[in-house]
Amino acid sequence: MRLRYIAAILVIGVVAYLLLWPVPVQPMAWQAPPMPSYTGVHAVNDKLARLQQISLAGHSGPEHVAIGPDGWLYAAVEGGRILRMQPDGAALEVFSQTGGRVLGFAFAADGRIYAADAVRGLLQIDRTVQVTSVVSQFDGQPIRYADAVVVASDGRVYFSDASTRFSPADWGGTFEASVLDILEQSATGRVFEFDPRTQALRRVAQGFAFANGLELTADGRHLLVVETGRYRVWRIAIEAKDLDVRTVGNGAGTSPVWATVLLDNLPGYPDNLMRGLDGRIWLGFTKPRSAVVARMAPYPWLRSLTLRLPRALWPVPPAYGHVIAFTEAGQIVRDLQDPSGAYPETTAVTETRERLYVQSLHASTLGWLQQDP
Repeated sequence: MRLRYIAAILVIGVVAYLLLWPVPVQPMAWQAPPMPSYTGVHAVNDKLARLQQISLAGHSGPEHVAIGPDGWLYAAVEGGRILRMQPDGAALEVFSQTGGRVLGFAFAADGRIYAADAVRGLLQIDRTVQVTSVVSQFDGQPIRYADAVVVASDGRVYFSDASTRFSPADWGGTFEASVLDILEQSATGRVFEFDPRTQALRRVAQGFAFANGLELTADGRHLLVVETGRYRVWRIAIEAKDLDVRTVGNGAGTSPVWATVLLDNLPGYPDNLMRGLDGRIWLGFTKPRSAVVARMAPYPWLRSLTLRLPRALWPVPPAYGHVIAFTEAGQIVRDLQDPSGAYPETTAVTETRERLYVQSLHASTLGWLQQDP
C-alpha cells in the first residue's frame, strides 16, 4: 500500500512538472503548411556528399563566408572571430575579433566591413581592423539577435534582427536561442536600414518568425528576407517602413507592391542568402523540416511541455546537408544534398568560378566543391 502511495505521488509530481514548470517560451498557435516531400526539384541526391575540406586550424562554425576586395576568403567563426585565408585555405589568420558571434558581414565600397554580431548588434570594422559599435538598440530596446547584413550600392546598410525575445547571450548560444524563438512563433523578427551618412535608423519590416538571411535584388529596389520559422523567403521593397508581414501573410491590409512571398513551404529551415554568379542566389538549410514540430503548431501547450523534457528529447531534426540556388523570379536552379548530414548545418554557399564554399553553423572545417566545367 505504501509503495502505491509513493508511486502515485511520483506520478502526480511528474505530471505537475510537465504541465506547470515554467519555461522561457510563450508559444503562439499557428498552422504549419503541409510538409513537402523530397521530390521534383528537391529530389534526394548526394551531390553535397563529395565535399573537400579546408582546415580552420582549430576554429569552428564558418557561418558566413565571403570573398573580400583583396580576393581572399573571409569566414565568421565561433568566438567572434573573422578569419582570413587564401582561396585554397593557405595563410589562414585571425583578421578580427569582435568579442561576440558574427553571423553575417558585408564589405562596403570603401573597404570597411559591416558585421551582424548576434551578441553586440551591428558593428563596423574599419581598414585598421578597429571594431566599432554602430547600432545596438532601436527605440530604447536592444538589438538582441543581429543575424545578416547587406550593403547597397549607395552605402545604405540593411540588417536583420532575428528575435526580440531570445538573445544568444542569454540562452546558451545562437542555435539554442533560435530553437526557442521558432518553437514560440511570436514572430518578433525585423529588418532595418542604417544610413551611415545621416546615422538614421529605419525599421523596414517586422513580424518575421525568425528573420534570418538577407540579399538585395540586382536592381537594388527589393530585399530578399529569409523567414526561418515559416520556411519561406520574402521579397520586400526597400522603401517600406514598419511593414508588418503578418498582415501581408494573412492577405489583408497591405499592398503586395510592398511585399510578396518569393519561395514558400520550403523543405527545411532556411538560413543564409548569398548572391552567386549568373543571377543565382544561394540558400542553405540548417535542418530539414520536422513532422513533430508541424503537428504541434496549433497546440501551444504541447510545445511548452516539450521544453520541460530533457534536451535530448527536444524535437530537433537530424542533420541533413542541403543547399539550393534560385533566381530572383523564384525558380530553383540547383539543389545539392547530403542525406548523411556529415557536414552539419549547411547555411549557404559562397560561389566563385572555380569553387562552391559551403557555410556551416558548427562544422570544424570549411567544405568546398569544385565547380562543374
